[in-house]
Amino acid sequence: MKEILREIGMISRALDSISNIEFKEYDLVKGQYLYIVRICENPGIIQEKLAEMIKVDRTTAARAIKNLERNGFVEKKSDQHNKKIKKLFPTEKGEKVYPFIIRENEYSNSVALEGFSESEIETISNFLQRVRRNIEKDWELVKKGNKRNY
Repeated sequence: MKEILREIGMISRALDSISNIEFKEYDLVKGQYLYIVRICENPGIIQEKLAEMIKVDRTTAARAIKNLERNGFVEKKSDQHNKKIKKLFPTEKGEKVYPFIIRENEYSNSVALEGFSESEIETISNFLQRVRRNIEKDWELVKKGNKRNY
């Protein structure tokens, strides 16, 4: 069997490393750009939903959001109907850095897919979405404290 997940992991780590280096000048570290993108694209999102989107545990999300809040990229606002619910919104600083993050992402996509036809790009996208959906089942299972049988 081909080591597909190993390849995906190497790609992911390389791109994450590049992004962390390039975003350092914006005071973004350790994947914080992912949070900014999701919050800008989903203003008013709650922390739990954001953690689920990014596929991290609540503690990791809370720590990243706290740092982003401290550095002025995002802010929490109480829900109008339920003050216990805190919604996340980008600040002006967060909205300002968002286009740069998107440009970097588009550039990385173009580099990664160089030499692929439109048909091949569509195929790889569909396959990767299927892989993600397969993995999400186990992620949900383990996240709830269960163990996988292997």
